[in-house]
Amino acid sequence: MSKNKVNQRQKTNSKNKKEKKKMKTWKKVLLVILLIILIAGGVFAYRVHKNGGGLSGMLATVVGHDENTRKSLGEFQVLLMGVSTDQEGVSLTDTIMVASYNPNSQRAVLLSIPRDSFTGTNVKRAKASDKINAIYNLTKDPMETVNAVNELTGLDLKYYAIVQTEALIELVDALGPIEYDVPIDMDYDDVTQDLHIHFEKGVQEIDGQEAEELLRFRKNNDGTSFPTEYGDNDIGRMRNQREFLTAVVEQTVKLENITKLGTVLDIASRNLITNVDFNALKDYLPYAVEFSTENLLTESLPGSVPSLSQTNNVSIFVVDEEATEQMIKELFYPETLTEDGNTVDENTTNSSSSDSTTSSKSSVKVEVLNGTNDGKVLQEVVNKLKEEGYNVSRTGNTTSTSKTVILNKNDVSNMVIDEIKQVVGTGTISSNGAGSSSKADITIVIGKDYE
Repeated sequence: MSKNKVNQRQKTNSKNKKEKKKMKTWKKVLLVILLIILIAGGVFAYRVHKNGGGLSGMLATVVGHDENTRKSLGEFQVLLMGVSTDQEGVSLTDTIMVASYNPNSQRAVLLSIPRDSFTGTNVKRAKASDKINAIYNLTKDPMETVNAVNELTGLDLKYYAIVQTEALIELVDALGPIEYDVPIDMDYDDVTQDLHIHFEKGVQEIDGQEAEELLRFRKNNDGTSFPTEYGDNDIGRMRNQREFLTAVVEQTVKLENITKLGTVLDIASRNLITNVDFNALKDYLPYAVEFSTENLLTESLPGSVPSLSQTNNVSIFVVDEEATEQMIKELFYPETLTEDGNTVDENTTNSSSSDSTTSSKSSVKVEVLNGTNDGKVLQEVVNKLKEEGYNVSRTGNTTSTSKTVILNKNDVSNMVIDEIKQVVGTGTISSNGAGSSSKADITIVIGKDYE
């Protein structure tokens, strides 16, 4: 064999040895990388598990939360104010709501504050400026309205968010269209405001511009408004607003919209007048994906509208202080109440509490109306209620409806209402039927969402 061939072979062998050595090195590196990935994945999976698992646990882990973060987050409460600028230079907060969310109990509340709520000292000398919706226009200080709401409710709100029309339109368009069951035919025109509201009753897909029109609706061109059982005029308007916002929340927390939460916060930060720290608010987002609107309570402050002869010819809403105090306890501090809605007495024994619960159930008259096309559904719900000890005083059929509604018509404790909701398995709770001529304390309208 020639010398050249020997040298060539030696070079080839040397090259092969180097490549084999390099391959072994890469295998070791790959094994190390794989081991790191497995360890990191295991640590991540463990942290996700410690954070509650699922999508919520994963998001919480990604943003750096641990199992104690959620526990340290208190209930978030904010006063929402929708500003109407129909008249140049006038900024009336015609939509005022207290919104709260508890990430630990996954419980939320929307409480409407009637725009004509009286904040003055003498009803007989009432002025238009005594209405709560005028405070922001007069002072240009949102905290003045917050303080007025705290005075009316006994809450201790610290945050506010003023929602401009542009923010609502942009938000709904970013998430939407929003599927919403419009409660009645709406037909209203106001050429001075270039406002035209035209909707047919039933499930609709609502875009941003339509959302503004829907939430501003109060009455039709012919003077008719929402039916009494829904809550006419301003009561119906507030209920319509709450139920639409419920639909917006429901769509926001859907899995396919999780990636839009950053966009939602961006829209809010650009369009809202608020003192909310959005960096702190982001801590709530991982847990908000767990939220179900089944845990959303919606109410309106109780009160009455005195005759104009009693109020200096000014239309005002006078909040019922006693009923409001009870409502606030039930909505925001349910842990302090017994089953019959009274404040917890530490000396009350378990047996007496049980007897009280049984008694309160049997004394509650429940009306069940079937809004589905399935006759078996009615009997199934009735049987469930009777098994739990409730007095089903009347049953019947009603017009077809998509959503189950539980109407509190006689100031029944929210503790009892919540239990009825658990028995039925679904339902939006409302007190807008209060004061109606129905002899039932509670009316359940079974919708197609019942399973």
